[in-house]
Amino acid sequence: MRFVAFVFGWLAVFALCAKAESDESLADARLGPLKDLNGYFPFEVPATAALWEQRAEEVRRRVLVSQGLWPMPKKTLLRPVIHGRMAFGDYSVEKVYFESFPGFYVTGNLYRPIGKRGLSPGILCPHGHWAKGRFMDNENVRKEIAQGAERFEEGGRSPLQSRCVQLARMGCTVFHYDMIGYGDSVQIGYELAHRFARQRPEMNRRQAWGLFSPQAESHLQSVMGLQTWNSIRSLDFLEMLPEVDKQRLAATGASGGGTQTFMLAAIDSRLAAAFPAVMVSTAMQGGCVCENACLLRIGTGNVEIAALFAPKPLGLTSANDWTAEMPSKGFPELRALYRLLGREENAMLKALNHFGHNYNYVSRTAMYHWFNRHLRLGFAEPILEKDYPYLSQAELTVWNAAHPQPQGGDDFERNLLRHWLEDGRKQLLARAERPQAFAELAEPAIGVVLGRTLESAGKVVWEERRKVERENHWETAGLLRNTTYGESLPAVFFHPKERQGATVIWLSARGKAGLRDGEGRLHPWTQNLLDGGVTVAGADLLRQREFLTDGKPLQRTRRVKNPREAAAYTFGYNHAIFARRVHDVLTIVQFLKTQNPPFEKIVLAGLSGAGHWAAAARSVCGKAVRKCAIDTGGFRFGAVKDVHDPDFLPGGAKYLDLPGFLLLGDALPLWLAGESAQTREWLRGRYAKADADDNLTFPEPSEASANAAADWILKELGDDNGEILTAPQN
Repeated sequence: MRFVAFVFGWLAVFALCAKAESDESLADARLGPLKDLNGYFPFEVPATAALWEQRAEEVRRRVLVSQGLWPMPKKTLLRPVIHGRMAFGDYSVEKVYFESFPGFYVTGNLYRPIGKRGLSPGILCPHGHWAKGRFMDNENVRKEIAQGAERFEEGGRSPLQSRCVQLARMGCTVFHYDMIGYGDSVQIGYELAHRFARQRPEMNRRQAWGLFSPQAESHLQSVMGLQTWNSIRSLDFLEMLPEVDKQRLAATGASGGGTQTFMLAAIDSRLAAAFPAVMVSTAMQGGCVCENACLLRIGTGNVEIAALFAPKPLGLTSANDWTAEMPSKGFPELRALYRLLGREENAMLKALNHFGHNYNYVSRTAMYHWFNRHLRLGFAEPILEKDYPYLSQAELTVWNAAHPQPQGGDDFERNLLRHWLEDGRKQLLARAERPQAFAELAEPAIGVVLGRTLESAGKVVWEERRKVERENHWETAGLLRNTTYGESLPAVFFHPKERQGATVIWLSARGKAGLRDGEGRLHPWTQNLLDGGVTVAGADLLRQREFLTDGKPLQRTRRVKNPREAAAYTFGYNHAIFARRVHDVLTIVQFLKTQNPPFEKIVLAGLSGAGHWAAAARSVCGKAVRKCAIDTGGFRFGAVKDVHDPDFLPGGAKYLDLPGFLLLGDALPLWLAGESAQTREWLRGRYAKADADDNLTFPEPSEASANAAADWILKELGDDNGEILTAPQN
């Protein structure tokens, strides 16, 4: 009875201590409100041009990864069709369609100057979210004429056609193309591409999935990525026209067309000038699902993305909308960057805040002057539009009996995403046999997907809350405070009184409680490591145990207050829970690494539901973690069925899924269970090329236990010391 009373008493003390710890404020910034598209996105100008170059590379990589364009898809034949020419004296209009991916058509109209000699500038005109898109017909034109926003009752019916006609009259070749779901681009419908609201069970499947599904998001496939790709291919189309000057390519659009303009300008070096109107701001970043992609704006925003075009000529407008504060918030910083780069004159904002959201005559005139100067068109200013005959949908549409509209629908959508998937996978598989080549491609992308590496792990301090002496070890509990990011991590350390100088970070699906059994006793593997002189560390990663007020396992993550179930509204601005848990692992490693003296022998163990965190953390830890024991349980990001599952990770499946993470890092000792024959084969090749075959251990399934992992760790550490570390035997 005494023994029973002692056990229950000890458990009561343990429970009280745990409660006392959990009652303390964690003061973790990640527990605060999530950021969304309506947040504040300031742009901070680096102190030097060199620092900006470094920052620009990081942000550009983020843009490319978020769009599913890292690696860039193989450019297949465009197979352009140009037909239905209509001539209007000094310009002509033609109908165009071509394939950006095989069977996926970009549609639009080509405006060309008539009577001009020599090469002409090529200008892309994405239209934006105006009613009917390329077929817009403005019913308020008379009112806008009275306000001074338009000049002509006929030409003013479409500010979209107006700019194309005027630019063609100024000697430019202009391609006015449809956003996905607008105009003639109907293979993926408008409601899906711009009004997506609910997940579609029939498109959420492990194979042959559709847009917005967890599978698409884990492979970074989005409508925004497809639109960005269409813009790149549209630039390819302009370049192939014999009359277009490849040194004078430009783009301009307003609203959603402005988003496409500055996104293209950020990643395609072929543009010589850009004019994204009424879109770039420190406020609302783009409300449509086609303007949002997972990972895109974490730690950045539209002003900084637009700044990637610097020092090339960038013209902007503001209006009485979300861009209203650009004259005082956003543009001064943008201009300061251009000043830093010695080209202040190449940044311009035309503040037209007395107009609402627009690309009206006044705004277009600012654009004409901008392109006139920077594309060397040679016109005397001011440049005034002339009226022109408005063209109807029937006159502009590219589809007719001779050019039938292609099929779309669910099967088309699935096949399109399958092609995109297989293109990227083929490139990755070709590199998987060459470790350095794979790392060169995947490492930078994984850094974006996870959002942090050990280099950026931050400064970490220890705040001790409790210290208890045991028979052969000390138990200390407290918080690891990551002061760089305002994060807190409840952690516990078991220090043997006779240390061998090594520390094992043991991750568990139960948090730090995973170091004990259900009765509160140390697990045999924990005790064995301690008896072998090894420090054991455990932690409650974000949303584990001490982070939970009701103590229940986390079933679904938080989401922003947006009625639509597109993952990008949450994870385009905030890290996923999975990524944040990896950040927590990096915080522990950073703490151990930066102690004085540092913990030189750091071992990472992840089993029983924690292997995927360990595998991901290992990929960005470099040589700081000397050994790893991991049981992945066959986990795959591509198998996660809910975008708000705690294990959902945007981009997690893009780079060969979890095996791709395992292929990264140095060929240091690895005990790996739960993986496929293909993964084992890749790793054997990886280690063989590093002449490190002995560093790789694949236990038999029947031997893949926590006890076996602990024994392997002790043996490996013993080999480092020229001895075998084992727990004393009774």
